[in-house]
Amino acid sequence: MTKVLLDARMIDSSGIGTYLQNLIPFLKNHLNLSLLGEREKVEEYIDISNLNFISMKSPIYFPTEQIEFLLKIKDVDIFWSPHFNVPVFPIRAKKRIVTIHDVFHLAFGELYSPFERTYAKFLINSAVNLSDVIITVSNFSKSEIIKYTGVKEEKIKVIYNGVDRERFRVYEKEELEKIKSEYKLPNRFLLFVGNVKPHKNLRRLLKAFKIIAGDFKDLFLVITGKKEGFLKGDKKIFELINKDTILKERVIFTGHVDKGDLPYLYNLAEIFVFPSLYEGFGLPPLEAMACGCPIVVSHIPPLWEICKDAAYYINPHDEWDIAKGIKEVLENEKLRKELIDKGIERAKEFSWEKSAREHLNLIEKTLFI
Repeated sequence: MTKVLLDARMIDSSGIGTYLQNLIPFLKNHLNLSLLGEREKVEEYIDISNLNFISMKSPIYFPTEQIEFLLKIKDVDIFWSPHFNVPVFPIRAKKRIVTIHDVFHLAFGELYSPFERTYAKFLINSAVNLSDVIITVSNFSKSEIIKYTGVKEEKIKVIYNGVDRERFRVYEKEELEKIKSEYKLPNRFLLFVGNVKPHKNLRRLLKAFKIIAGDFKDLFLVITGKKEGFLKGDKKIFELINKDTILKERVIFTGHVDKGDLPYLYNLAEIFVFPSLYEGFGLPPLEAMACGCPIVVSHIPPLWEICKDAAYYINPHDEWDIAKGIKEVLENEKLRKELIDKGIERAKEFSWEKSAREHLNLIEKTLFI
């Protein structure tokens, strides 16, 4: 069996963590798979039987990880980095694979300090040049990688992410009541699932919500995650909320949401709103569609690629257009039903098993490149 070493240190992160959590259980049964990282952390997310571990505690991006890579990677067929923080020195692996989900650090370089920007550019270019195969998650991301690095198109393989349709599905109302009570959710709410990065565009969503709040007096905006995380990431979000009575009263932060509870939140929401400025793939809209939740998303290439005609598209740079989209989907029952039906059907085209099989085929071919 092909001997593969996979860097699993990001298994607890949002997008890349979901990627690893869904691929490893399938791949471990078809490969001689070892993980680089901390056994205790990985064990919180997946069954670790049949897995070998090589301990590595350096955080990503820290220079010490490069020293650990040199010491820990020994005599494997393939070393696989699920992010662009690759080993920059020669390693004892016959081949290298890297997954680059997006090139946000290059596309929005002005959001980072000069050092962060330079280091990210160095790592991304190292990932592209030193790897035998580059995996990415959408044709849009492929075009962006080529645009910013100049890598040859044939070196990149697009493999879509999936959705776990056993978890992300339509639930009966009785099953939802417990979660609604547990998270103290209102009867009607818009849902935002995302992190604190500026490109997620939460500030414009808040402004859009304020525009329509007077027309829907029983409607709330629910944001998954802890206030502290958003406060640390973007203090202006809270300045906006605290200065406005409506936002203070009707914007709810859930606190930590258990992984198993997220599908219920999608089910309970009136609309899932995703006004992101930049994505490589966009997992939350796909998860929302699978749960029968109508989605209002940004009209940007990667979201059109994944959602097709199963979404209502808005201009993410215009809070009035975001507000208009939300209002239209709230009020137009025919449109709402169309989005729900199309979303459920579109989500059926994505599965983690399909994604894992494509990864497995690529891994096995890589040895012969």
